[in-house]
Amino acid sequence: MDIEASQVRQRGSTLVVAMLAGAYSLNFLDRQLLSILAEPVKADLGLTDTQLGLLSGLAFAVFYTLFGIPVAWLADRSNRVRIIVVACALWSLFTGACGFAQNFTQLAIARIGVGVGEAGGSPPSYSIIADYFPPERRGGALALYSLGVPIGTTAGAALGGWIASAYGWRAAFMAIGVLGLCYALALLLVVREPQRGRLDAGPVETVPIATTLRLFLTDATLRTTTFAAAISAFIGYAMLSWTPAMLMRTKGMALSDLAIYYSLVSGIAAAIGTLASGFLIDRLGERDRRMYGLVPAAAFIVSVPFYIAGVHADTWQWALVFLSVPFAFYASYLPPALAIVQNSVAPAQRSTASAFLLFILGIVGLGGGPLFIGAVSDGAAARGAATPLQVAMFALAPAFVFAFVGHLGVARVMKRRKS
Repeated sequence: MDIEASQVRQRGSTLVVAMLAGAYSLNFLDRQLLSILAEPVKADLGLTDTQLGLLSGLAFAVFYTLFGIPVAWLADRSNRVRIIVVACALWSLFTGACGFAQNFTQLAIARIGVGVGEAGGSPPSYSIIADYFPPERRGGALALYSLGVPIGTTAGAALGGWIASAYGWRAAFMAIGVLGLCYALALLLVVREPQRGRLDAGPVETVPIATTLRLFLTDATLRTTTFAAAISAFIGYAMLSWTPAMLMRTKGMALSDLAIYYSLVSGIAAAIGTLASGFLIDRLGERDRRMYGLVPAAAFIVSVPFYIAGVHADTWQWALVFLSVPFAFYASYLPPALAIVQNSVAPAQRSTASAFLLFILGIVGLGGGPLFIGAVSDGAAARGAATPLQVAMFALAPAFVFAFVGHLGVARVMKRRKS
């Protein structure tokens, strides 16, 4: 009977993660849709690559990260499920509004609205998952949740690309906005708020936000993990934001091909890499804590030659073959980084701690990565480069080495960690 009850609880926990992962998929789909449709949007609204970088990165990231902290503080003190439901509805409304934009300013305002809504998605979700899974299973559970990245990327390219090729880019934004509103209702009906800290020892006490911030500044493990994850996010968001445009602009890929082949290759590769990362740190990390850093370190250094070959390839077919490796590994840092944060702080700090992590990842990764590529591309074009976007993508390669070094640092501090 106890075994049967345990199986029922496990199925319930898996359903919760699946529902939250679905919301994260929509979160990431809405976030990346502009990157998928960058070429038709650029042509219709007359934008530069720098403006596209701002819209897909910094304009979104600043408000996403700034609003994430107060929303997470609220989530550590109130019903997390309701916060996620309201957030999903809000970002979906503004995604639909993107389809009505007539110029850069209007699109920027809509993107800011998407960022404000998405601020209430991940930090409460991480906290809920930690209350459904014990510490030794959180890496795998957070890896399942992190599948929202490849699923959202795949759905964005497949669904967004298909709708845009058939009905135009505006229809794609509107349709996906409606889909998000329907999913927000499903979340409200299915996901239940768990008891906070029920799988952790000790009482659950309210923690001031300054205490959590001070912990990030003074704890070597959290500080090093955040640094390594920020560099990794810089790479990931730069790739996700500009690979579709590069394939179309310099490799001759059509939007209809992007909807099929890019979506499948990037999505399947990233899903495999994310799940493998979570599985490995759960299995190997229990015996050797260094694996929380060594697994992503290996992933990034292995990706370097494949990334360079993919950017250099003459055809989009060969580019996808080579880029499948960095697409598999660019999110390998996420499950271990999230597990480290969730296991390092008190239950009443989890949403806020996650928001601090996402603040740095958002500013450095989402805000900096796409803007870096766009600015380098415009600079290369001004100097007469024949393929300026390709030049900008090559400029990203050294960041893979910096990420490798950063994750080696995580392995070093995890080895010294006592608990």
